[in-house]
Amino acid sequence: MYFHDKRLQYPVRVEAPDPLFARQLQQAIGGVEGEIRVCLQYFFQAWGARGPNNKWRDMLLHTATEEIGHIEMLATAVAMNLEEAPLSLQESAAEANPVVNAVMGGERPRHVVEGMLQRHLLSSGLAAMPVNSDGVPFDCSHVYASGNLAGDMYANVAAEATGRTLAVRLYNAAHDSGMKDMLSFLIARDTMHQQQWLAAIEELGGAAALPIPNSFDQAMEKEEFSYVYMGTEVNGAPPPTGRFNTGRSMDGKAQFSTIQSMPLGEEPVLGPARPTSGAQAEQIGPKR
Repeated sequence: MYFHDKRLQYPVRVEAPDPLFARQLQQAIGGVEGEIRVCLQYFFQAWGARGPNNKWRDMLLHTATEEIGHIEMLATAVAMNLEEAPLSLQESAAEANPVVNAVMGGERPRHVVEGMLQRHLLSSGLAAMPVNSDGVPFDCSHVYASGNLAGDMYANVAAEATGRTLAVRLYNAAHDSGMKDMLSFLIARDTMHQQQWLAAIEELGGAAALPIPNSFDQAMEKEEFSYVYMGTEVNGAPPPTGRFNTGRSMDGKAQFSTIQSMPLGEEPVLGPARPTSGAQAEQIGPKR
């Protein structure tokens, strides 16, 4: 069960509506780095969490619910940036930021840029939509909920890292002080969530719990390849050297080593095409 409060989690104010920035904010709502993604990811991880300790499920539910509040804030910001904003204002905003103009408008047909504003007008009455900055609907293809808590926490760190990167880029692109203030709050929450998921990984065993899943007996894998870095350059140049292939493995179970990758299998030979497959006659083998 969920409850709502009509008040926003953090204030959202727009002094100078900017429809071009509203379009950019859509990426933070329905883009692959956006809040819908992490909200659903944390919910589905929580709803499928198993184990004797419910604190992981509870933690995920609290944070997923917080992310609903972030979607609400961003949706409010989009609507406020579209409020009383004619196309002429969109043009002036693009002129004020040449880089954004080049990416969002100047290198695209004019009707593509104006189309986003028209879509907001016709489909949502100048409100936010569950789409990215190009108007592509969010499709859940980047929602990761594997059922393995440690694996999911690593996915969550990556999600918050890409989300924070996007929020920083939006902060740098914003001209409105209210938008910068809102984004500074969202950036701070991304900082906390990165720390939160890393702390959860530590409680789940940290590096000692690697590899994931730790329930699989490593004696059943080809252990001679478990901690070997394979160089794959065709000219035989030595592979790079770094912590990723030098010293003790991150789980402390072995020493890293490096080899030049060589084919261990044979060239594959497939059987002939079936007579009814639509292949050329030369591809079809003799009847058996």
